[in-house]
This record gives sequence, C-alpha cells and structure tokens, in this order.
Amino acid sequence: MNYCERMNPNMNGMGVSMRLLKSISLFVLYPLCMLGLGFYAGVEASHFFYPEGQDKKQESLFEGLPVVTPEPEEAIQEPVPVPDDRLDYGVVMDEENAGDEDAEEVLFSAETLCVDTEYVLEETDVLYHTVVETVWRLPDKYVGMNREQFLQAMDVYEAFPPLSELERGFVGLEVLSFSRERVVVQMNYKYVQPSSSFYLAAYDNKVIVYLEDKKTVYIETGILLDSLPGEIQQSIMEMMWIENEEKLYNFLENYSS
Repeated sequence: MNYCERMNPNMNGMGVSMRLLKSISLFVLYPLCMLGLGFYAGVEASHFFYPEGQDKKQESLFEGLPVVTPEPEEAIQEPVPVPDDRLDYGVVMDEENAGDEDAEEVLFSAETLCVDTEYVLEETDVLYHTVVETVWRLPDKYVGMNREQFLQAMDVYEAFPPLSELERGFVGLEVLSFSRERVVVQMNYKYVQPSSSFYLAAYDNKVIVYLEDKKTVYIETGILLDSLPGEIQQSIMEMMWIENEEKLYNFLENYSS
C-alpha cells in the first residue's frame, strides 16, 4: 500500500468503482452502436435493390382514399350602401299606413243600416242649382245592408229608375254619406219645363205622355193601350201628336177608366 492509499483509504474504493463503470459502459454501448449500424445498412440496401417497391408501398397507403379537389371560394358580395337621396320615404310611409287604412275600411264596411237609420234625400235642380232636403223612413229593402251593398243598390236604381222619377226629370244620384245613424243621397233632377205640345206613346201596354222633345216623360197614365179604339192604338204606337195641354187633358179624361 503506497502513501496515498495509506493517507485516504476511500480513494482505493473510488478507483475500483470507476473502472467498473467504464467496463459496463463499453459493454452496453458497443452492441447498441452495432445494432444501429445494421439497421441503417438494411434500409439502404432495401432502397438500393427495391427502389420501385418503395414507391408502390407509398402509393398503396393512399390507394382507395377519395380525392377531393378544392373548389375556389365564392366571392362574398358585400351589400352596396344606398345613398340617402334614393330612399323614397313617401312609399315607406304609404306601406306603413296601408294596414291601418285597410283596417278602417273593414270597420267602416261592417256598419249596417237599421230601421232607425235616417234616410235623407237632397233633391237638386241641376239647372238652377237649388236643393230641397227631406228626411224619410229608411225603406225596408235597405235594412241590413252594409256600405258596399247599399252602393250597389243605388247603382241599380240609377241605371233603371222608376218611370215616376223619369217623369220628374231624374238624371242621376250620388251617395254623400253612409253610417248606421244617417244616410244622405243626392238626387239630381232636370225638372220638366212647360211644353206647348205633347206626344202619346206606349210603354208596357200603357199610354205615356212625352214632352215635345219626344224623350222627357211628362205623365205615365193608367190607360191600357188595348182598351183604346184601333185607329188610336195605331196612332199612339207611331207617337201621336197632341197640340196643346187642353187637348191632352181632354183625351185623358175621355179614355181614363
């Protein structure tokens, strides 16, 4: 035992341990290095002898998978701002108010006439522009009608007025107002003016008196055409002329029943 070993006995043990570790390291690292070299040599040899097989192997990995062709992205169209001067505020207001107007029209149409509704007639002279207003009891045929039905009835009346109205010079009418409480109808007349001569004609087997214009009905008589002598019947069918009012009333008195 030398001087160092005598001075520090632990040094001897440490030297033995270091030598043992070096032996183990060489024993383990050497096989690992050889194994790595062998694996690398095998791979290189495979690439050298089978170059096509490697490509086929890679192709086989992707065989059977669907091929997706990327589509071009659609261009996103951004909304074009509308300048303020293109905005039609009037149209917008009309569209907003359209619903309210429809509701009011439905509500107004829902009103119907009843037996207590005032029936006001304004008889207007279209020649002299005078008006005579009268209040009547609502005719039974108009009870229960709404606005649309009443207007249709007035249109029919205007198109086919009674002969008595034609005798007065009726020329048309207009519905001025309509509500459950009150209906106002303007009746327009071109009142019959005095005539110096007259014409007798037949209508529905009855004798009718026309003014000298041969259009305006003056009187609708109750004289039946077939109750008159044959010669007079023929003259009336051809519009018999009566020269004045006196002879007209004489004729009516003679042949009235």
